[in-house]
Amino acid sequence: MPTSGTTEFNLQIDDIIEEAFERCGLQTRKGYDLETARRSLNIMFAEWANRGLNLWKITEGSKTLVASQPSYNFSSNEEQGIIDILSAVVNNGTNDYAVDRISRMSYLDLPKKTETGQPSEWYFERTLVPTLYVYTSPDDTKTYTFKYYALRRIEDAGAYSNTTDLPFRFIPAMVCGLAYYIAMKRAPDRIQLLKQVYEEEFARAAAEDATRASIHLVPAQGYLGGF
Repeated sequence: MPTSGTTEFNLQIDDIIEEAFERCGLQTRKGYDLETARRSLNIMFAEWANRGLNLWKITEGSKTLVASQPSYNFSSNEEQGIIDILSAVVNNGTNDYAVDRISRMSYLDLPKKTETGQPSEWYFERTLVPTLYVYTSPDDTKTYTFKYYALRRIEDAGAYSNTTDLPFRFIPAMVCGLAYYIAMKRAPDRIQLLKQVYEEEFARAAAEDATRASIHLVPAQGYLGGF
């Protein structure tokens, strides 16, 4: 049985918009139709960031820590688009070791934030320009490196000839979602149907976009009477 032999199907931004308009029973007839749809697509990508982890946007990074310096801005080109740090270790020049994430209040409660030593805790301030705080501040006896996995935002749609910053498994959810967003502005009679299909497609894609690893649960054992 002959097959295509390819697995390269993708959609450009203008194709995505055209498909979404057709699902609303409409056609793109003017430049503003493209512009308003692209804007909705970018808004939807921001909404996806609020729905949970997007595994394809998790990247590895590192930051060299400076002796006696407790805070570090994430403003370099390599750090653009970072939303949050998911997990981290610190390397002391020889080995990686675990460090604990703490809350804003826990960091605020630390009495002497400039105390130096081997860093053991960190707090990530999720402002427009994110800032990493480590405690204790690094001492000058070793070279410390903060190594992390970070969640980045989905890239903007950009030019109409672009493809999107998504894996193929999210294409159905993206098209359905954009159709729903367009319906809110242009086809209110289809909102409920398109929203239902959108949520179903997104749920399927999100369920597939999960880490698969073995887990072993061991029941706790207790003894009555201290024996």
